[in-house]
Amino acid sequence: MTKLLDQAFDAARALPPAEQDDIARVLLRLAGDGGQEVALSPEERAAIDRSKAAAARGAFATDAQVANLWKKHGL
Repeated sequence: MTKLLDQAFDAARALPPAEQDDIARVLLRLAGDGGQEVALSPEERAAIDRSKAAAARGAFATDAQVANLWKKHGL
């Protein structure tokens, strides 16, 4: 295991069990284990539909909006 992956696991261990399970599902999908489907709530599905519709319209954030978002979160 790489040092970075080990750090990621350490960080995940500090999270609540439900968030650890979310991370585990993503990791399994990325590692090629497609056996588990990710269950989405109706609200999550609606948010995805809104995002797809916005993308189809070409409604994307400007570079300035993205930079402000990163700045807001200290990144």
